[in-house]
Amino acid sequence: MNSPSSDSTSTALVKMVSEAVCEEVIDTASAFDAIEQVFSAMAKGDAYNFPVIRQAIGHADALYGFKSGFDRSALTLGVKSGGYWPGNSAQGMTNHQSTILLFDPDNGSLKALVGGNYLTAIRTAASSAVSISHLARQDAKVLGIVGAGHQSAYQLRAAVKTRQFEKIVAWNHRPESLSGLRAVAKSVGLPFESVSQEQLGAEADVIITITSAFKPLLMKSWIKPGTHLACMGTDTKGKQEVDAELVVSATLFTDEIAQSISIGEAQHAMASGTINSSDITPLGDVINKVHAGRTSNDEITLFDGTGVGLQDLAVASVALKLAVQKGKAISVHM
Repeated sequence: MNSPSSDSTSTALVKMVSEAVCEEVIDTASAFDAIEQVFSAMAKGDAYNFPVIRQAIGHADALYGFKSGFDRSALTLGVKSGGYWPGNSAQGMTNHQSTILLFDPDNGSLKALVGGNYLTAIRTAASSAVSISHLARQDAKVLGIVGAGHQSAYQLRAAVKTRQFEKIVAWNHRPESLSGLRAVAKSVGLPFESVSQEQLGAEADVIITITSAFKPLLMKSWIKPGTHLACMGTDTKGKQEVDAELVVSATLFTDEIAQSISIGEAQHAMASGTINSSDITPLGDVINKVHAGRTSNDEITLFDGTGVGLQDLAVASVALKLAVQKGKAISVHM
C-alpha cells in the first residue's frame, strides 16, 4: 500500500476584504463595540499582544513593522503589517499603509486578508471614544481637538457619539488646516471655533490630542479641573503631546501599560521617576468594573492610547464577519 506523497498539498479558501468594503461595513458604533470588548479581554488576561517590530527600512524614509496578538475569548489571531511612508501624500496616497492577516487559531491556516488603512483610523478613534464614554464627566459640553491631520476627523465623529457636546474647539499649528474639521463639525450640527492652546484648555471638558509632537502642546496650568484627555498621537520613543506635570497630576489610564511607559505619553514622567507603572490603570479594568474610573467631578483623567495590535485584529475580525454576511468578501484559493 502506497503512503501519501510527502509533497501533497491542499488549498485553503481565504477571504479578502478590501478597503472599500471595510468602509462600507464598519462604522463608529461597530468599531466602538469591538474595541471595548478587546480592552475588556486584555484586562482579564484573555487577550495579549506580541512584541512589536518597527524599523526604518532605509528606503523612501519609510518605517515598517508588525503588530500581532491573540484574543483567546474571541478566538482572534493575526498580524497587522505595514508602516508609514511620508512621501505618499504627495502621490495622492495615505501615508499610513497596512494590511491585516487573520489566521485560524485551531490550525494556523490563513483565514483572511483585510485592508488596514481605514480600520487603523477608525479603531484609533474608537479607542478614544471608549475612554470618553467611561471616564469623561456626564455633563461634558465642549470637545477640544489638538491636531488637524487625517485622523482628526475620525476622532471628532466618534467622540460626538459619547456625550451631548454643544461645541467643538480646536487648535493646530497651521490654523488654516482646520477647515476639514470645521466641515465635519458642521456635518454633525455643532458650532466650531479655532482657538489658542490656552483657550482650548480653559474651555474644553474633553480634549483629544492627535499629533506627532515631541514637545508638549498643552500645559498643566491651562487645563481646568474635571477635564478628560485622550492622548492619541503617534507613539514612539520621545513623543510628547502634553506637559509631564499634567501627566503626573492626572489619574492615568491606558490600553497597554508596557507601551505607555516606553513609547507613550507616560514615558517622560516615568523616566523622571515622578510616576510608577502602578500609577497607570488599564482601561479594561474600568470597563470590567474592577476600577471605579472617575471618582469626582474635579478629577483630571488621562487616557494614553498607544495603539496595540489587538485593536486592529478586533475590528478586522468584525469587518470580515460583516463582509461575509453581506456577500462583500472575495474568496480565493491559496
